Amino acid sequence: MTVTTEITDLDIEFAASLPGLAPFTSFRLSRIEGAQGLYALRSRGEEVRLFLVDPSLVVAGYAPRITPAMREGIGAGEDDARVFVVANPSDDGVFVNLRAPVLLNPRTGAAVQVIFDDASYPLRARLGATAAP
Repeated sequence: MTVTTEITDLDIEFAASLPGLAPFTSFRLSRIEGAQGLYALRSRGEEVRLFLVDPSLVVAGYAPRITPAMREGIGAGEDDARVFVVANPSDDGVFVNLRAPVLLNPRTGAAVQVIFDDASYPLRARLGATAAP
C-alpha cells in the first residue's frame, strides 16, 4: 500500500469494538498538527482517545498481509485502503502495535482492526529501536 494524502478529519465506524474499548464503535479521526502521519482517534460521546500513526512513515519494511477479503469488509479496493497502527506513548518511548493494524476506508469511514494470530509482528514495538521483519 502506498502513502496517500493526509486525512484532515473523518468520522470512523468500526465493524466491531476494538479490544478493550467495548461498546465503542463510532470515532472521529483527527490529524495532529505538526506531526505527519499522526492522528487522534476519539470516541463520540465519551472521552476515549487513542493515537494512530501511518506505519509507512515510522516503521521501515512494515508490510502486513492485507487480503482482498479484509479490504472488501470495509468496502475498499487495494488503492483505497489505509493502514494505521496504534501508538502508545510512555516514559520509555513510543510503542506501536504492529500485530493489530487498523484498516480504514477513507472515502466512507468504515474501519476494522485486523488481529494477526502469528507473532511475525510484535504487539509492542518501540519506535526508533525496531525494524519490521
